[in-house]
Amino acid sequence: MAKDASGGAPTLEMVARAAGVSRATVSRVVNGSPKVSPEVVEAVNAAVAELRYVPNRAARSLARRASNAIALVVPEDVTVFFGDPYFAAIVKGITSRIDDSEYVLNLLVASSDPRHKARGYLESGVVDGAIVISHHAGDDLFAERAAVPVVYGGRPSADVGADAYFVDVDNEAAAADGTRHLIGLGRTRVGSITGPLDMPAGVDRLNGFVRALDEAGLPSDLVENGDFTVEGAAAATRRLLDRAGDGSDGRPAGIDALFVASDLMATGVLPVLAERGLSVPGDVAVVGFDDSPAALRAGVPLTTVAQPSEEQGSLMAELLIRLIAGDESVPRQTILPTALVVRESA
Repeated sequence: MAKDASGGAPTLEMVARAAGVSRATVSRVVNGSPKVSPEVVEAVNAAVAELRYVPNRAARSLARRASNAIALVVPEDVTVFFGDPYFAAIVKGITSRIDDSEYVLNLLVASSDPRHKARGYLESGVVDGAIVISHHAGDDLFAERAAVPVVYGGRPSADVGADAYFVDVDNEAAAADGTRHLIGLGRTRVGSITGPLDMPAGVDRLNGFVRALDEAGLPSDLVENGDFTVEGAAAATRRLLDRAGDGSDGRPAGIDALFVASDLMATGVLPVLAERGLSVPGDVAVVGFDDSPAALRAGVPLTTVAQPSEEQGSLMAELLIRLIAGDESVPRQTILPTALVVRESA
């Protein structure tokens, strides 16, 4: 490595002299500022390479009081987080963007936080911003304005405030599309296993289901609440079949189709249908939501509403990095497209 006259490592001043620019210009290039011409960037990078200059990131962080860390906050139980492939796709997308930056990702799973450790963590200066996914109404972590920039995965609940930054899909329209597909197959006794109704995604998907049935003049009362888990969906399906009738008394089953608010829950629905002697899709057609790996691991490959979870994660990280940098052009709401993927279950 090249050294200066005193025998130390190359300095910012040495790079500036070699590139024929000011120290401030070198600093802007090293810190990734867009306000430098391509020609100057090329000259500085050439000098950096020639001198083998390594930026002192610790000093830079102290100077701008930054940690170069981003928190991923998940207000969920640990078993839910590690058991749902939706979260894996989100994290994969986040890390794909962060890998191209100077940031590292800190994971904070905070389903129960009576001492508000999570808020204290974010206020301590150890992270520059936060991404929050799977937010529930009543989670008071962000009921007040957070100490750092925050981007939400999914539209947050009303207690967060109307000015929040978030990336989502149109859950209501997507659920309506999935339900219309079942109606288009000639199914008239359509039920639903919902997501948690303390989450906007759960409410919106239920509203989309109801909207599609109302448009078709069909009843929308065959509903049981789930919790985005396999076990919760199985229990909800048993309750629904007990209420609607499963055909065991010789009469037709009370349902002939199910819209399930996540693929993971659908993997809990299918075995219950089988244990009640109901075939899929013969007796009951099933549509899920996510197009996660669970859709293909199910006993019957799932027709499902695909949402771009990995892209959502990457975009959340991109928007947060821009917010941390002070970019005032970041949109508060970003809605990504969905698509129906038709497989054997419907």
